[in-house]
Amino acid sequence: MDAGLLVLRAVMGLLVAGHGVQKVSFRLGGHGLAGGTEEFRHDGFRGGRLTAVVAGASQIGAGLFLAAGLLTPLAAMAAMGVMTVAGTVKWRHGLWVQNDGYEYPLVLVVVSGALALTGPGRWSLDQALGLPAWPWWVVLPAIAAGPVSGLLTRAVLHRPVTDGPVTGGPAADGAATPGGGPAQPRTPA
Repeated sequence: MDAGLLVLRAVMGLLVAGHGVQKVSFRLGGHGLAGGTEEFRHDGFRGGRLTAVVAGASQIGAGLFLAAGLLTPLAAMAAMGVMTVAGTVKWRHGLWVQNDGYEYPLVLVVVSGALALTGPGRWSLDQALGLPAWPWWVVLPAIAAGPVSGLLTRAVLHRPVTDGPVTGGPAADGAATPGGGPAQPRTPA
């Protein structure tokens, strides 16, 4: 079971962290902080760069902590929060990912919750540091707080999307991407 938890934590955590890296840099196919900012604006979020930086940093931190098995319920809570926000963006497309639906964010939310419930296993930094198993009165509120924080973030930062051009970002002014083509808005995952 410990080997399975290690593989699950590593793959899932590194994928979540990779999404964060994409939001704030040109690494892993990202479009830099300006591209991450435009992505959130396109999806109807206020906050500009701050929103992109906080989302990216949350994903990077939560993903790396989950991969390492460090402070697992808290890392799971953060991952569940940011992936709940991603799910709300994709909700209008339905469940299935081939239609740009919320299937993938939902899987990451559920896996994060399952890791919080099971614990990280013996091959984790929690175990190496001698941290005791997390009690249910920490785990269950963390599992609830993750999605609730994502829904609250959506409620506070979302603004209606207009059909007109978005102002102030690279896609709005026709700026080129590092690859030379026009900037294209992306949907966060």
